[in-house]
Amino acid sequence: NEMRGEINRINQALHNTNARGKTPIVRDWIRSVISQIDHYKTEHRSLLKEATSMLELALWKAKIGEKEEILGEVKAKRVKMDIQSERNERRVTSGANIVIKNVLPFLELV
Repeated sequence: NEMRGEINRINQALHNTNARGKTPIVRDWIRSVISQIDHYKTEHRSLLKEATSMLELALWKAKIGEKEEILGEVKAKRVKMDIQSERNERRVTSGANIVIKNVLPFLELV
């Protein structure tokens, strides 16, 4: 709705301005709109990075849970297993890089 307000503002300004004064008003208005668009792009990129991280973590968690289901009792017997290396392996094999690569094009700005 900010853009609707901007459009109303320029329409009102142009209506109340003579022909010679319209060019600088339109130029300033365009600069203002481009600045707002740049702001929204930056905000979108930030949200996109956050969403990508959340998606990667969710896939990783699902892969860890999947592995725990498969191992079940075996995991209980392997208490001395290196949990950190197991988690790192799950992160690499979670498929997040493939999913994110295919999801990002739908979320990015064209």
